[in-house]
Amino acid sequence: MNETQRETSYPIYIKVTAILVGLLAGIYILYVLGDILVPLAFSILIAILLNPLYARLEKLMPKVPAILLTLFIAIIFVAGLFYFLSTQISVFIDSLPQIKQKLTLLLEQLEVWAKNKFGVDVQKQVAALTSGTDSMLTSTVAPVLSFISVVLLIPTYVFLFLYYKPLLVDFLFQIFSEKHSLRVAEILAETKTAVQSFMQGLMIEMIIVSAMNAVALVLIGVPSAIVIGVIGGILNMVPYIGGLIAIAIPVLMVTITRDGFSGQLAVVVSYLVIQFIDNNILVPKIVSSKVQINALVSIVAVLLGGALWGVTGMFLSIPMIGVLKIIFDRIDEMKPWGMLLGIEIPSEHIGLVWQKRWARIFRRRQKKKELEEAAAVAEDDTPPTATAEAP
Repeated sequence: MNETQRETSYPIYIKVTAILVGLLAGIYILYVLGDILVPLAFSILIAILLNPLYARLEKLMPKVPAILLTLFIAIIFVAGLFYFLSTQISVFIDSLPQIKQKLTLLLEQLEVWAKNKFGVDVQKQVAALTSGTDSMLTSTVAPVLSFISVVLLIPTYVFLFLYYKPLLVDFLFQIFSEKHSLRVAEILAETKTAVQSFMQGLMIEMIIVSAMNAVALVLIGVPSAIVIGVIGGILNMVPYIGGLIAIAIPVLMVTITRDGFSGQLAVVVSYLVIQFIDNNILVPKIVSSKVQINALVSIVAVLLGGALWGVTGMFLSIPMIGVLKIIFDRIDEMKPWGMLLGIEIPSEHIGLVWQKRWARIFRRRQKKKELEEAAAVAEDDTPPTATAEAP
């Protein structure tokens, strides 16, 4: 073997250590730079989502007006959604006095029950919990201002990503050698298709789930059914965890506004049916057609994203893992990682295959040994042939 063809082989402990150090360093960087990376990640997703509309408008008008019109249409859509929610929330606010009265009655009943059962004074516990309200409100001013600045920054990022798209694409092609150009083109095309499919499917899923939630809550008779249903549809965009929070809101509303437990049971059953339809029909057909990530990796990614970047990290985790899988599947050295992220389960793992191969080899050797031993025994049992003596 030539020296140039010889692969550098490292001990397994060095490889494992390098992988662990790389993962920890990457997670630390993501955590420290979260305030910068979160709006950038959202802007990239939105730019990819809006790219088809921008491409059509660019054929009809110059580049900058096409980008501005694309952003204007997107902002109008988001503003219309917020206006709809605000009108429904105003109806909810009008019913707050009745809700407060019912909640006070429930707290009084809870106080009597807890004092008789456990000797706990609920009023003291509530006072202790609310004693730090002023400081809590003060501490939330900075995050709110940060959120507003991020919301204002995202359209700027989206504009720049769309404007400099040719420059960014050429940069990705030029940093790799020419022999990898086809592979880079495949990764970019599949990433764009996967992200667009995921985001568009997520919006369609949100609309359908919101409509089903609202219809179910209206039939049950839950106050502010439409706004709660829409909020549930939006929360459902957060994988796995959002659906659980979406169930808790209408259950709490029914508990405050109605007596008995029939309303809570109806809400839980309705939402479970909706979740079944969502998980078994909407998600496989609409959302996950391009982002093929297995459930184990999805749950770990969502929890890790939540630990790093909060709710935004939960939302961004799935498309980011999907993009990583596309990249891993196109690099020979990283294909095992792509297989680990995917949904394809081999009928037999490699260890079992090799175990069967070694079992066959062992049986062949054992049989060969038995044949040799049998031949040796047969040779020993053969009587010696008499030889004629010389005259």
